[in-house]
Amino acid sequence: MNMNPDTPLQLLGGISAREFMRDYWQKKPLLVRQAFPDFISPIDPDELAGLALEDEVESRIVLEHGAHPWELRRGPFNEDTFAELPEKDWTLLVQAVDQFVPEVAELLENFRFLPSWRIDDVMISFAAPGGSVGPHFDNYDVFLLQGHGQRNWKIGQMCSSDSPLLEHADLRILAEFEQSGEWTLEPGDMLYLPPRLAHYGVAVDDCLTYSVGFRAPSAAEVLTHFTDFLGQFLPDEERYSDADAQPVSDPHQIQHDALDRLKALLDKHMGDKDLLLTWFGQFMTEPRYPEQIVGEELSEEELINALEQGAILIRNPSARLAWSEFEDDLLLFASGRSCPLPGKLRELLKLVCAADALHIDNLAEWLQDEDGLMLVQQLVKQGSLGFANE
Repeated sequence: MNMNPDTPLQLLGGISAREFMRDYWQKKPLLVRQAFPDFISPIDPDELAGLALEDEVESRIVLEHGAHPWELRRGPFNEDTFAELPEKDWTLLVQAVDQFVPEVAELLENFRFLPSWRIDDVMISFAAPGGSVGPHFDNYDVFLLQGHGQRNWKIGQMCSSDSPLLEHADLRILAEFEQSGEWTLEPGDMLYLPPRLAHYGVAVDDCLTYSVGFRAPSAAEVLTHFTDFLGQFLPDEERYSDADAQPVSDPHQIQHDALDRLKALLDKHMGDKDLLLTWFGQFMTEPRYPEQIVGEELSEEELINALEQGAILIRNPSARLAWSEFEDDLLLFASGRSCPLPGKLRELLKLVCAADALHIDNLAEWLQDEDGLMLVQQLVKQGSLGFANE
């Protein structure tokens, strides 16, 4: 879905994507009434509860007045769990519903003015009247879409790791909340919140809220994971060296020229842009549930025959795809892996990453190309692509 960045969008309250990114993204909140006009939730509370019974689905229940204030229970749950819950003051949260319900995944098409590799997932919460997870803040951007019922949202102060929290083993609930705004959202209304802005949502009645969250790796994650990645490529003999050192007057003193040599060693590798790109693409496309990425061994002939007989390939709902330019060629990132490809496959890469379905009509020319055919075959083998009828 290609968007003109200067076209006014109902989703953003009549401003363009360019204006939103300039004035609001990671800066300040935006309330949009009827961002999704006449919105009807593609999933109802019973279906959401049904997902929370499944082993492969990540779910939680937060009770404000359970055995302990702000009690957290982790799924999977059973039907008795829901039968025993009180009539109010609890919330069910189900992670990555877009990976299990295609109609929920379709909602993400409305956010294509943002990089798809930045989008994490769509979490959906059901709350009984009074249900809440307490005043808190997130370290990532989030769009909160009201799907059913009403929820009252209060926004507060900007927070940091120094913001005081209540003592709780499982939940990060702010000890102090300085209210700066308040709205009640109806179905179709949406609230965008930048990172670290305190917010506090309380269900007015039985309600569903969709949370479109974004991946934002911390500096600690970047340094830890990237250096681990770099370590795979560095030979053991590449070490700190001081071949140009002068005799020392005090053998116990660490001279600053030693730090200069050490920094040069780090800069040599940390500044390798090609390795940084390779790591970043793999890191940002790592699937939330890698166990759901299951491939199929298929020969090139079997693949072509299947497509010619009408088979349709679709992206595995748990897979994540992205691509980038790499020197004179291209890099495809598929569910945490990378693959260098010739520049002639640029349009195929775009097709694979963006198309709802791949079939003989849009793949025909690429099946005649050895590299193109091999790419599709490898994505089926790896599990990022699979047949729609399976």
